[in-house]
Amino acid sequence: MRILVATDAWHPQVNGVVRTLTSLSRAAAKLGADIEFLTPDGFPSMAVPTYQGLRVALPNRREIARRIEAAAPEAIHIATEGPIGWSVRGYCRRNGLAFTTSYTTRFPEYVSVRTGIPASVGYAVLRYFHNAAAMTMVATPSLKQELSERGFKKLGFWTRGVDTEVFNPDDPAKLELPHPIFMTAGRVAVEKNLEAFLSLDLPGSKVVVGAGPQKAELEQRFPNAHFLGEKTGKDLTSHMAAADVFVFPSLTDTFGVVQLESLACGTPVAAFPVTGPKDVIADLPIGALDHDLRAACLRALSVSRQACRAFALERSWENSARQFIGNLSALQASRAQQPSRVATSRRPVRG
Repeated sequence: MRILVATDAWHPQVNGVVRTLTSLSRAAAKLGADIEFLTPDGFPSMAVPTYQGLRVALPNRREIARRIEAAAPEAIHIATEGPIGWSVRGYCRRNGLAFTTSYTTRFPEYVSVRTGIPASVGYAVLRYFHNAAAMTMVATPSLKQELSERGFKKLGFWTRGVDTEVFNPDDPAKLELPHPIFMTAGRVAVEKNLEAFLSLDLPGSKVVVGAGPQKAELEQRFPNAHFLGEKTGKDLTSHMAAADVFVFPSLTDTFGVVQLESLACGTPVAAFPVTGPKDVIADLPIGALDHDLRAACLRALSVSRQACRAFALERSWENSARQFIGNLSALQASRAQQPSRVATSRRPVRG
């Protein structure tokens, strides 16, 4: 099955969407599916004034059409609601092509935090965007229920996975810091709610792994915390394995793949009881959820690291990819009926 995934989030960005799509592609290939990506590569871009360090592509209609037609996909999936996503959605609508989408980021809340625009406005826009899809894939039951109550239609599941060979507890970094070590990792930005973690009165050490627009501010405000910068690959894994507790303070992530990555490293998770943590951790003995984040952090210290690893071993990217491909299979019939001007020869797609 040939699948084209359109995404505004792509390398060199380091975030959950990029990691999810990269892992999906590798796992899907083992199942006989060929995923190509239509990304910002090759398009001009502009900076986002309210989101330091982020640039968005400025695609043009002709090039979007050329890339789609060159790929000759049997199914089209739109992973993000940025300019790339809107452009591919427009192409599909003009040509009568079915497509799927996924809801992975709470943009209404993010935009509201940065601009003051009510979240209700953002949700109205996203309803319009996603309700044109044959299916909008979500990662968790609680998110599906929430979006359904907000008027989103044709919702389906696409769970997430973790690469337990890459993320493992075997070689923890030797951090010369007082224990217990409470760690968080990811983009250092306002929507991640890191202040809620850094302001806690906790024993031992508080560690932040990652880069982002809020890093300098938080370093100045919380001089006793340790900001280690961005880590990738084995370096990231070894640091996560060295923590005693992984703290996930976000209130807006729809899932939080980093939770699974932490658990695969044998590190329990402490979080607020919100969408994402409620679906991953719930009341299982792999972490602690509490409206009092300090209480969750302290309870998580007693969690079995072996239980965390065992839980992660059951969450493979292959199962995630199998579910994703199954959601797309119904689109193959519509692909056969699309306009004849869509190319049938398959050429490389830039990006």
